Parts: sequence; structure tokens; C-alpha cells
Amino acid sequence: MLDEGHSFVATLVFYSLSMVCYFIFFMLRNEKFSSYGSLLVKVGILFHTIALSSRTVMASRLPLANQYEFATSFAWGIAISFVGFEWKYRFKALGTFVTPIILLVGFYAALQTRDIRPLMPALQSNWITIHVSTAIFSYGAFAIACGISIMFLIRDRFQEDGFIKEYIPNFEILDMISYRAIALGFIMLTVVIISGAIWAEKAWGRYWQWDPKETWSFITWIIYAIYLHVRLSKGWKNKKAAWFAILGFIAILFTYIGVNTLLVGYHSYA
Repeated sequence: MLDEGHSFVATLVFYSLSMVCYFIFFMLRNEKFSSYGSLLVKVGILFHTIALSSRTVMASRLPLANQYEFATSFAWGIAISFVGFEWKYRFKALGTFVTPIILLVGFYAALQTRDIRPLMPALQSNWITIHVSTAIFSYGAFAIACGISIMFLIRDRFQEDGFIKEYIPNFEILDMISYRAIALGFIMLTVVIISGAIWAEKAWGRYWQWDPKETWSFITWIIYAIYLHVRLSKGWKNKKAAWFAILGFIAILFTYIGVNTLLVGYHSYA
């Protein structure tokens, strides 16, 4: 088995090449590059899975315990979600908007220390698997919704462009898929918050402490709850919903990267 370091570097290389291919496809309008991009992101996932597996073996636990481990797992979750959505809906242009997000999180992981340390007492719980793994796929679903919402806005801006019409689906399909991704992500984010509260009570004797990450997770949950509420009760769709989905994912990024970088709390280790 390849060691984690080399596998992780290969992962970033293939994700980067995939992003370049998707950009060439979109800018030069050459369809074969979308196929190259799709293949390269799958190869990247293969090396990414090897890196995570190597980390699991070396640490004798799942790689979910610190900033590096969660960030690389977060990027993996987005990549897996992307491949699933691309396969199901056949969106050749989706990679143009999602691979940069994968790389953003991947390179953030690369900036973190990779030292393997013993789990701190608060993390020595089975709840870590439920809490963090659902967060990974929740964030992945929200990333897909963000990418699709950007596609919606581009289609709105260039409605008469033949290439855009051919490779970006119509507004109704984009809006529906973004909604489904957000609904899925919201359910998992709810599980994240509930499992985190139970875990906090067992670790610190309190379900909620208004830690910066807890607070921002709740703010993010509120943003998506508002999105779902106004959509279901008032039929809020299309352009406004797309901007709301993008705003929600910006909150997701701040909840993870911003809070970890700028604020100190119980979650500073993650």
C-alpha cells in the first residue's frame, strides 16, 4: 500500500488536473475534456481513499480527530458526492463548479499538521463516528447544491448561449436538484447537531455550551431551515433560492475553516 503522504499528494495532483480539464471543457467548449475531468477526479478519489485508509491503519482509528483529518475527509466526501450526482444526472459541466471546492478544502488540509497524536479524552467516544461522518456527507451535499446554484446563475446570465443551453440543464431541473441536495444535507446536519449535543453531554456534562463551532453550526442550520421553509410554504425557487444556497455554503466554509482559524473553543482540535 502507498504511504499516506505520497497518496495525498497524488490526490491533490489528480484533483487539480481534473479541475483544469473541466475548465478547458467549459472555456474552449471541447466535450472530450469533460470526460478527462471525470476520469481524473475518480482516480483522485482512489488515491484519496488509499491515503485515508493508510491514515486509519497508522492511527488505529478513523481519520476524524483533528483539523487535517477532518478537512481531508471533508474533501473526500465532496468528491464522492460529486461523482454520485454527476453519474445520476449526467451533468458534464458540474465538475467545473465543484472541483474548485474540493481543491479548496484539500489544500486547506495540506496546510494543517499531519502529526498523529493520541485522542484527547473528549474524543474517546463512539459518537465521533456518527457526528463527524454525517458532517462530512452533509457538507458534501451542500457543496453540490452550491455548485448547481452557480450553474443556475450562469444559465440565467447567458440564456441565449448555445453551449450553456446544451450542457447546463434548464432552470427547473437545476432548482429541483439543488433543493434535493440541500434537503439531504439538512437532514444529515440535523443528525450532526443532535449527535454532537449527546456527545458533549457525555464529555463535558452539558448538551450545549455556545462554543463558536456549535454556534456557527446552529446559524448554518437556521439558514438552510429558512431556505426549506420559504420554499415549501411560499414556493420560493429559482434565482433567490440559488443565492440562498450559495450563502448557506459560505456559512458552511466559515463554520469549518473560519471558526478553526479565527476563533478558539472546545472544537479547536477540529
